[in-house]
This record gives sequence, structure tokens and C-alpha cells, in this order.
Amino acid sequence: MTLWTGPFLPLAVLIWPLLLGLSVVLPIVRPHSLRLLLLAPAPALWLALRGADGASTAPELFLGVELSLEPASRLLLGMVAGLWLAAGVFAQSMAGGRNLEVFTGFWCLTLTGNLGVFLAGDVITFYLAFATVSLAAWFLVVHSRTDEALRAGKIYIVLAVVGEVCLLAGFLIGVQAADSFLIADMRAALAEAPLRGLAVGLLITGFGIKAGMVPLHVWLPLAHPAAPVAASAVLSGAIVKAGLVGLWLFMPPGAFGAGLMALGMAGAFGAALWGLTQVNPKAILAYSTVSQMGVMVALVGSGTAAQAVAFYAVHHGLAKGALFLSVGAVAVSGGRARLVMLMAAGLAALSVAGLPLTGGGGVKAAVKLGQSDLLALLITATGVTTTLIMGWFLWRLAQAEVSGTHARVYERLPVVALTLAAVGVPWIVWPQALAATPDYALSGRAIADAIWPPVIAGATALVALFLRLGPDTRPPGDLLRLLVFSAPAIWTQPRAAFSLDPARLVAFVTVAVARLVAVEHVLLRWRWSGLGILGVVVALVFLMD
Repeated sequence: MTLWTGPFLPLAVLIWPLLLGLSVVLPIVRPHSLRLLLLAPAPALWLALRGADGASTAPELFLGVELSLEPASRLLLGMVAGLWLAAGVFAQSMAGGRNLEVFTGFWCLTLTGNLGVFLAGDVITFYLAFATVSLAAWFLVVHSRTDEALRAGKIYIVLAVVGEVCLLAGFLIGVQAADSFLIADMRAALAEAPLRGLAVGLLITGFGIKAGMVPLHVWLPLAHPAAPVAASAVLSGAIVKAGLVGLWLFMPPGAFGAGLMALGMAGAFGAALWGLTQVNPKAILAYSTVSQMGVMVALVGSGTAAQAVAFYAVHHGLAKGALFLSVGAVAVSGGRARLVMLMAAGLAALSVAGLPLTGGGGVKAAVKLGQSDLLALLITATGVTTTLIMGWFLWRLAQAEVSGTHARVYERLPVVALTLAAVGVPWIVWPQALAATPDYALSGRAIADAIWPPVIAGATALVALFLRLGPDTRPPGDLLRLLVFSAPAIWTQPRAAFSLDPARLVAFVTVAVARLVAVEHVLLRWRWSGLGILGVVVALVFLMD
């Protein structure tokens, strides 16, 4: 039995990209480092296509590594591997740029963490993988070293560290309650743990940040536009799915279900509407991702089966990857090639909007069956706002400046391949565990249900054009900018806490944040932060006793 077959294959999936990332230190490899991106996801793609479900253990590693491949994980593993491969192909257009060996090394490290989240069967492996994908991705966000990228990187890394701290604290509570490192044992034990509410809150915060869940989503509209196009594609299509997987793996049944559905639906509608105020096509797509992730969070909150949520996530990852890469491809295309890229982007956008006969139409029909009438109606209604934001994205994409006249094959091919995959793959990999079948998704009832949201969106757009109405443009960041830009007025309104005026209440919240930042500067001194960390650890030990 070799490393590439049987129980050793999941371990090879994680070791292979790590080795490739480390190889960039070799002088002979460094000039060709971008080529390694084409090889890094190969074992993961092979495992998703040919591997066997089940678990494998490597007890000689740190406390024993438990890797498993479940049907839901297999779906996401295949999508993520395919998306990283397509983005790696597109990234060949970066040849000749600066710091490519650094980009390649952290690309491979981020990929390792991303894959590890889907394969982890124990808490330690999951946490290490999650921390890896969160922290290593910072180097992808700031790769261009522009002011915009560095600013987005600051917000991203702060929230990433906050998320990791929350997860670590939640995992400590769960592991102590379960007296086991296995994820399944911890999830079962959390349902009856004495500190169940605290643990669940910490886990939702940590996973919600990564998944772009409102109101923890503020890093996403800033990071995605700042990152290189290839990195934006994997950030939106693959990396945010780590938070989604964490929610369905660790949340005890029924824990904060109504709250997750409410936050998910708030993001599904609110982010799409705010996306209409953006002018940068990548920022529009970022808000669309927050919106679509909101639907998936709501599905997790409703207790939807993991395979159904993964099925929805697979389509979103493929379609959103195609749309992000199309931004780069359209920018360097002229004439007929530009038209072809715009048509591919249009097809992917229609699929995201849930048009019947597309992959998006199929997955929406599948996940709605078996839901409550209210949730099914809300998911259907998101098609209105999704169609509007996708139409706005296509309009802005068509208006984008042309920086080249001829897109190379490795810039066009990934866009077309991912678009076709988004439209067709869901029909091919349709899970048997779903309540709906492909025949149901093609039925008259399902098609009629999917038609009216785009029709309403189209009518709304036509009325807006006729009346010459349009949303005011706003910079990305929404809630974050609301806090930051209202800060100067804070110190002159010390009595805001006693006012019921909404504007003053917002100002009061902002001053609290500003004062926390001042506390942070004190804590950055090790003698204080070290004592603080020690105190937290001691408190947790006593609480878990």
C-alpha cells in the first residue's frame, strides 16, 4: 500500500503542498515557483474523486492525528481542490512580478490549512488547520503591498486573531467536557456541558468571522478587492467555507439555531443591497459572497443536513471563483475575447441568481425542499436581491477599463472551466441523501418557484433605469467605516449613553471601541499582556474543574 492509495492518501493531501511550499527556498526552484501552484492541489483532487470514505489515524504524530473523509467533506474537498487548481492556472499571469516565491510558499501553506479543515477528525488537527488557513492567507491579502492592501490586511489579521482566540477558548471547554479530542465526541458533549452557552458563543464568533457572517463580515469586502485576482477567487470560493464547516461540525443540535437563521438572512438580504452601492466589481462580488454565505449559515441554523449545505457551498465556490477570475480576464481582453469573457461571467452570474436549468437553480430547489415554509420563502426571495447585485456586477464589469488587448489561454481557460463546472457539476454530483432529486429541480413547480425572483428583480431594474434612480456609492467596509468615521465626535458626547437618539447611541458604541483600542496599546506591552493571558488560563482551568 503506497502513500497515494488507501488510508495514507489523506495524510499525503496535507503533506504534499507543504513540501512544495518549502521547496521555494531552493535556488533551482525559486525562479519557477509559480509552476508549483499547478501541482499543489493534485492529491486532494484525486482523493475527492477516487478515495474511500472513512477515517485514518497517525498516532505517532502530535497527540495522534485523526483524518476522515465523509460524504459532505468529499463534496467540498473536490470543489476546493478544483478551485485552487483553476486559480493556480490563472496565477501564472503574475509571472515577472515581485516576491513570487513568498506568494507561492504561503499559497501552499494556506491550501494545506484549507484542505485540513475538511479532513480533520480531531480537535487539535482541526484547530491547527483552521489557524493555518486563517493566518497564512494574510500574506495573500497584502501581496501587492499597496496602501489599500496593507489597510485591509490589518483589519483581516486582527479579526483572524480574535477568531482564533475565541475558537481556542471554546475548544478548551468542549474538550474538557468530552474528555476526548474527537470532534464527534466534543460536539455531543457540548450539548450538556455546564458552560455550553459560553462555548457555543465563542465558537460561533470564531467560525462566523471566517464565514463572513453578519456582523462579523467586515474584513471580507476589504480583503477581497485588495488581494490579487487569483487569491480573491480562493478567498471567496474556498477559504470562507472553513468557517461554514466549523459551524456544522461543532454546533450541538439546536444550539442558537434561530439566531443563526436570523443573522444568516440579515446578511443574505442586507449584504446584497449594500453591494449595490459599490463600484469596484471585486467589492460587489465580496458583498455577494457575504450574502450567499448568509444563506448557508441560515441552513446550518435550521438543522439542514451537512450534505445539503455542502451541495449549496460547492456551487457557490465554483461560480464565485469563475466570477472573480473573470474580473482579471476581462481587464486584459479586447474585442471578441472580451465578449466571450463577459458571456462566461454572465452565465456564472445567472447560475448564482438561481436561474432554472443552471446549477444554482438546482441547488436552491434541492435545499428548499423540507425546510419550513418561511425559510423556503426567504431563500427564494433572496433570488431578487441576488439577481440585482449580479446584474450590477455585470454592468460594472462591462464598464471596466481595458489594461490589455489579448488575454492568454491560462487567463481565459479557468474562467470558462469554472463557469461550466458551476452550471453542470451540481447535476452530476447530486447527493442521494437529499430530499429532492434532479427530476424535482426540473419540475414545473420548482421552475415556477425560481422564475419569479429574477422577474421581479428585472422589473425593479427597469423602473430604476426609467426613473433614473440609483443607489449612492459607498466605500466598502459598511459597519467598520460607520464606527471609524464617527470616532472624532465621540469625545465631545460623553452623555450619549443616556440618550435614546439612535445617532448618539451609535456614537456611544464607537467611543467604547476607541477606548478599547487605547487599552490594546497598554496590553501590547508583554508584562501586561503576559499577566493577562496567564490570568485567563488560570480562570479557565478553575471554570473547567
